[in-house]
Amino acid sequence: MHKTAYYKKYIAESKKRILLFYSTIPLTMRIATLNKDRCQPKKCNQECISYCPRVRSGDETVVMGEKGKPIINENLCVGCGICVHKCPHGAIQIINLAGELEGELVQQYGINGFRLYRLPVPRPGEVVGMLGPNGIGKTTAFKILSGQEIPNLGDLDSEPTWAPVLEKYAGTELHTHLEKVANGKLTFSFKPQYVDMLPRVHTGKVRALLETVKTTKKLESVAAELDILTCIDRDIGQLSGGELQRVAIAATVLKEADIYFFDEPSSYLDIYQRLKIARVIQGIAKTKCVMVIEHDLAVLDFLADTVHLMYGSEASFGVLSQPRTVRNAINAYLDGFLKEENVRIRDRNIKFETRAPKKDWKAVSLVTFGRLVKKFEKFTLTAEPGSIKAGEVVGIVGPNATGKTTFVKMLANEISPDSGDIDANVKVSYKPQYIEPSFGGTVAELFMTELGGRATSGFFRSEVHEPLNLEPLMNRELKSLSGGELQRVAIALALAREADIYLIDEPSAYLDSNQRMEAARTIRRVMEKSGRSGMIVDHDVYFIDMVSDSIMVFGGEPSVNGTGQGPLGMRDGMNLFLKNVDITFRRDNDTNRPRINKKNSRLDREQKSSGEFYYTE
Repeated sequence: MHKTAYYKKYIAESKKRILLFYSTIPLTMRIATLNKDRCQPKKCNQECISYCPRVRSGDETVVMGEKGKPIINENLCVGCGICVHKCPHGAIQIINLAGELEGELVQQYGINGFRLYRLPVPRPGEVVGMLGPNGIGKTTAFKILSGQEIPNLGDLDSEPTWAPVLEKYAGTELHTHLEKVANGKLTFSFKPQYVDMLPRVHTGKVRALLETVKTTKKLESVAAELDILTCIDRDIGQLSGGELQRVAIAATVLKEADIYFFDEPSSYLDIYQRLKIARVIQGIAKTKCVMVIEHDLAVLDFLADTVHLMYGSEASFGVLSQPRTVRNAINAYLDGFLKEENVRIRDRNIKFETRAPKKDWKAVSLVTFGRLVKKFEKFTLTAEPGSIKAGEVVGIVGPNATGKTTFVKMLANEISPDSGDIDANVKVSYKPQYIEPSFGGTVAELFMTELGGRATSGFFRSEVHEPLNLEPLMNRELKSLSGGELQRVAIALALAREADIYLIDEPSAYLDSNQRMEAARTIRRVMEKSGRSGMIVDHDVYFIDMVSDSIMVFGGEPSVNGTGQGPLGMRDGMNLFLKNVDITFRRDNDTNRPRINKKNSRLDREQKSSGEFYYTE
């Protein structure tokens, strides 16, 4: 045979072998999900059915189910995405997942329902963290590991039992844990995510509630460690969010268990309290298994030993990554790319600056205030003189119950100081700390009622609506929203109002890490483009660093007296604040993100002696 003909034949046969080989590998796996909360068949023309090309050709790719909601046959779906774009309520997602996830499905909630892939493994002597967006299955994973749910492995036709689960994980590290769960040989203690719901479930005194917990630990000792002695004899319905959080953690810590689950333990707590509860949780992990879901990256870095990153799409699917050391996990999260899984989880990375902003604010003063004093029955606030300049964003930091919200309310003209003047002929937009959904309609109706034409303006759509991902919420009833969804709506509402100064109290509460960063960017961008000023009260150090031009520092004895200083420059303000907290931050070599130093470590001592607690040259 001629050489040319031989090589042509050889190449053709090689191509056939390669194609045959790759045809046996599931490169992608298609799933279709329907968000039943958003789907409203009575308010649409069933576009998902009428526009589907497979339905038009005679296939039953999309049919109307018995409960009045469409059902998508994933085996017939070609992934064209027409139904996704035609659905007026944004209820459908067609997603192509990596073929490697075939066989990794742990839990599926009904046809076209949410799916969870893979589970974390609790490890004795470690704090295992979970980091990822809201609504992608972190709490579901906790419920499965604690035996509150039996995973169905995607089998929707029969009642889930432990036998197939144990068979699936036979020979793995997870099998030992799940076998003990199935046989009832493990006990669990679980701190729920939404602690503000506790007064609706429990009534009476805090002490009476904690005394119902079966424990060998001393109640007074745990109460002192978590700083709840001042509220232990009060009615649970009278507690603040931070007090409710610490009471919930106390109840979790008191219970005798083999594994402890903490779902967002830092919400509503100041930086002092966050570090305190982190040390308490680390103490438990010395002899027990501990798992934590946490969105404050600085606290997670300080608290956890290993971290599982989770990625996916809210209410559609969630995938658990392999465990990483806490440093590598957070760095990968900030970078937005998981190298081992070859998955991009964010379209851009997040960078931190090592130097404090040096912008010299020479703009005119928008608000000037003298020495302000406000006295209550058991609390007195004193704020030193200061001013807020046009276009300036002031971060407000300090312990809970030292008057930060009281100060903001005085500037918002909701309460008046007992002494001292506020020179402010300005219009104020205020987002309160606690959000009560009193409006009876949808989010879209709320915006139209409160904002009128501003709700449809190009500026609002591009600078607020889209970055905060509000579109999926617009047709939902306000009272049906979760804490994080309500927070995004409240931030948007505050930023969209016509005002000279925006006072936003704890915008990061109930937001996941990604949403926090988007919220910080949104607030910052609105202030810069509109030339308005802002005052942001928050306890997330990363959030404050990203959003602020200057810092106002509060201190004092919580619930007794509070003092406010500033606004100060970022370097002076952060150094004063962290000096009061008695912690220092070093910088990560790869990302420049701040990391809390161990107390009395070499770096901690060196930075304290130099007076640089946060920014390092």
